[in-house]
Amino acid sequence: MTSAVPNSLNIPEAIKVQLARSPRLPLYAQQLQVWMETEQARREQFYEEMSETRKTEFINGEVIVHSPVRSCHNLVGQNLLYLLGAFVRKHQLGYIGYEKILITLTRNDYEPDLCYFSPAKAQHFAPHQTKFPAPDFVAEILSPGTEANDRGIKFEDYALHGVHEYWIIDPEQEFVEQYFLRGEIYELHVKAITGVLESSVITGFVIPVQAIFDEAEQFTALRAMLERA
Repeated sequence: MTSAVPNSLNIPEAIKVQLARSPRLPLYAQQLQVWMETEQARREQFYEEMSETRKTEFINGEVIVHSPVRSCHNLVGQNLLYLLGAFVRKHQLGYIGYEKILITLTRNDYEPDLCYFSPAKAQHFAPHQTKFPAPDFVAEILSPGTEANDRGIKFEDYALHGVHEYWIIDPEQEFVEQYFLRGEIYELHVKAITGVLESSVITGFVIPVQAIFDEAEQFTALRAMLERA
């Protein structure tokens, strides 16, 4: 299952003019075709060789193998998973993916730290499915090896493919950047260290920021969530 191609592609006007006036345009097109065919062959090989035991992604033609995460990264991921998972299951709101869910977009394949699919998408998932479309919500937890991609290619790619809400979480500085999609770009809604976060995609999901970073706070928030009518 591959995500739909973005509706529009706004090539900068200066580049379009330069290409339109160049006699090399057909040659460029041929070279791009060969380039994309070669990349697609590498992508098919990636699908054949990917493993349940390794976190790997296919980004701009390259296979990225991730190192084991730090303890603080793991704690943040588990805290958010427990909170979001409990809320979604209690209200039957869709499907949660964690760590090893492969998101297949137009060119690239990612394994987000945590993502959420609305019921409209989740109802089409099969028990043995291994490739998934663009989610409605993604949370990426920063690490030294992933921050450039989380703030770079993924930031652009998730937006282009309609991921409506994106959280970037720093497990060491203990803050969350919450972005909402506006058109085909993300706008920062809040950068929070304290207070609460309210999802725009998952209706009713409101949590204290510190519940993401502190196990005791997470447990208190989880218990309150489950006790609510």
